[in-house]
Amino acid sequence: MTHLDLASTARFGLESSPTSFSLRMGRREMFVCRDTYVRRYRVNPVIECSAGLQAGHLEILLFRRWLVVLSKARG
Repeated sequence: MTHLDLASTARFGLESSPTSFSLRMGRREMFVCRDTYVRRYRVNPVIECSAGLQAGHLEILLFRRWLVVLSKARG
């Protein structure tokens, strides 16, 4: 079952972003928002992958604008 939550949660610290949503698929969760972080390094213009701030998170930056965070959903 898929759950679509249009209200951003404080879990990722981006609750002020109006263009974000969270999608839950079973035990996994995907959070999509506009990226507001200013990176001090050169990023790939199409896709950039990195480990998230918390254990078990994967952050994917698409087109230098959209941040996708993949993680396990909370119980």
